[in-house]
Amino acid sequence: PVARAQRPATRAASAVGKLSPLASVSETRGVLRAHGLTTKYSLGQNFLINDAILQKIVTLADVRETDAVLEVGPGIGTLTIALLKHAASVISVERDPDLPAVLAQTLAPWAERFALIEKDALDLTIEDLRAARCADGAPDVSLPNKLVANLPYAVAATVVLDYFEHFPCLESATIMVQKEVADRMAAGPGTKNYGAYTVKLRLYAQPGGRFAVGPGNFFPPPRVESAVLRLDRCTPLDKEGRPLDAATQRAAALMAEAAFANRRKTLANSCKTYFAGKGAEGAQAIELLPRLFEQAAIDPRRRGETLSLEEFIQLGKALLANGGADLRPAR
Repeated sequence: PVARAQRPATRAASAVGKLSPLASVSETRGVLRAHGLTTKYSLGQNFLINDAILQKIVTLADVRETDAVLEVGPGIGTLTIALLKHAASVISVERDPDLPAVLAQTLAPWAERFALIEKDALDLTIEDLRAARCADGAPDVSLPNKLVANLPYAVAATVVLDYFEHFPCLESATIMVQKEVADRMAAGPGTKNYGAYTVKLRLYAQPGGRFAVGPGNFFPPPRVESAVLRLDRCTPLDKEGRPLDAATQRAAALMAEAAFANRRKTLANSCKTYFAGKGAEGAQAIELLPRLFEQAAIDPRRRGETLSLEEFIQLGKALLANGGADLRPAR
């Protein structure tokens, strides 16, 4: 009887100093079991179970008491609790209809500073963020200035680029992603991971720190290596030192897609391949290519991975100057 009485006390003592009491296999299983749930592979549910990783995420994201944080895929609230202990408020986006009831329980102590949007993260709009509400009677939450999330890996790359493009309120993103995705996000010119996505992301943000996370830090363990990467919003400038407008950003992104349509080909041939599938506007762009390369002072015999962000910007400006404003990059 004495031993049994001591077990709860020992367990409670072990949680002292933890950023999130849910960061363990036993607690995660217990919460899921209490609600009759299991992990859903189809939704990419891998729950963090290492409190030290949560500490590193919050530190890398530099979450402060004045911050309003946006989180995608809160799960049972493991990272959310850690964020709420440091931030002014948290807005989480969750598509699993079984989890709002779980979050209402696990996040009850912070209900006045937590808002949940039940929606697919890919469909999130700025209007959704403006309409987000905390518990009844609590003040409305502010628009988020930081994205901090253990992202569903299948949509991670799309979410990050989309949010930087459409949510100008976001100053930074500190996200858990698959290692290979982090490599693409942080790649530099001339490397194998540098591609169209890297260039498009760099039009909005640049890497600001990173650390590795092994499969054993999750329940259930994923079959891939992970990394937490911080990205800080930046404002690219053109050669004259002026901030890029939205049209130039889109044009530069389009030229990046064209340059990497076939990365083994020269710029000229890859761009021809890309624009050949763009209808009448694409045919016009193909005719313009020699002029674009000349105006941007770029040798068309080079390959896309050799171009810097500034050179893609020059190609985008040349495209706009020659009537290519109607062409759009992929989402």
